[in-house]
Amino acid sequence: MLDAAAVAVATGAASNVLAYLLQGRADALRTRISAIFQRGTAREESDALRALEEHAEALEQRRVTQVEVTAQWSSMLTAFLTAYPEARADIEALRSSTPSGTKTVHIGSQHNHGRGTFIGGDNHGTIRVDGQEDR
Repeated sequence: MLDAAAVAVATGAASNVLAYLLQGRADALRTRISAIFQRGTAREESDALRALEEHAEALEQRRVTQVEVTAQWSSMLTAFLTAYPEARADIEALRSSTPSGTKTVHIGSQHNHGRGTFIGGDNHGTIRVDGQEDR
């Protein structure tokens, strides 16, 4: 049985797995997951990498919640840490890492006058499909 500190390490690492996945950084995470699970069997490493891909896709398609992904990774990492206590340093490194190159969202406003489709900026006047100007 793991102590509370070890469980906290696994839970923190699971949260960072989610953070990487939410930012579309599964590729950056693949190396870390592989390094952790290489301490086990080839099957365990393969299963972890497959889970990573499946969770990335499921999050993108909104087939799974963030809570579910975090819980599943917490469970996987806790079980792995129980079987391979020597993996703790690698799991702690994952817990303390944060995804670099964070995506940003820009929120702005747009003001439109007239008829037509307006995308990406202020537009004034009319847009006609036939290319003629309204007078």
